[in-house]
Amino acid sequence: MKHGKKYNESAKLVEKATLYDPADALELAVKTASAKFDETVEVHIRLGVDSRHADQQVRGAVVLPNGTGKTVRVAVFAKGADADAAAAAGAEIVGAEDLVAKIQGEGFMDFDVAIAAPNMMGLVGRLGKVLGPRGLMPSPKAGTVTPDVAKAVTEAKAGKIEYRLDKTNIIHCPIGKASFGAEKLGENFNTLLDAVVKAKPAASKGQYIRSCVLATTMGPGIKVNPNKVGTASVEG
Repeated sequence: MKHGKKYNESAKLVEKATLYDPADALELAVKTASAKFDETVEVHIRLGVDSRHADQQVRGAVVLPNGTGKTVRVAVFAKGADADAAAAAGAEIVGAEDLVAKIQGEGFMDFDVAIAAPNMMGLVGRLGKVLGPRGLMPSPKAGTVTPDVAKAVTEAKAGKIEYRLDKTNIIHCPIGKASFGAEKLGENFNTLLDAVVKAKPAASKGQYIRSCVLATTMGPGIKVNPNKVGTASVEG
């Protein structure tokens, strides 16, 4: 695979065989962000679980202390007082049957997070094939199906992210922008890793965190020492 000049220059800063301490890896990630735009810093965590088994699923949500640096557009499925509360909390799109019809009929998808009041899930369930593949289906585990829609909107705006295993047992999550600097990124990184470690399934055996890689949008991968990212990472 051919890379551009900027990528190759950034790659020279990274020792491929080295497992970096988290703080050093984050410093390096900031240095390798050479694009003209503010690159997102992402973390990719491979876990010692098997996502094919229900008792080894790892999924949840966490509010990053410094946010994601991204403006989040929130859609809320709610009626009456819930709808009013969602709008007051800053939700850009609030609706019920009308919103479902707009998504189904017009392909409307101009939002980043979808939240639903519990009494709306019978209606929202019709959108499973549309929202599910995009990772937008409201879920109690992610805190996006909740009677307190206003709180959910506030958290989404503040930088709440959802983490979940993919089919290859890897979690992919943004932890902020390169412009945050290593310290703020470190706070977000630690918050996410603590949540993932706490979510360790009882059925997981052997090393839980198998590998951890940091990368900016356009930059090279930086390997993080998995034994330094959580006390549960080396437990059986």
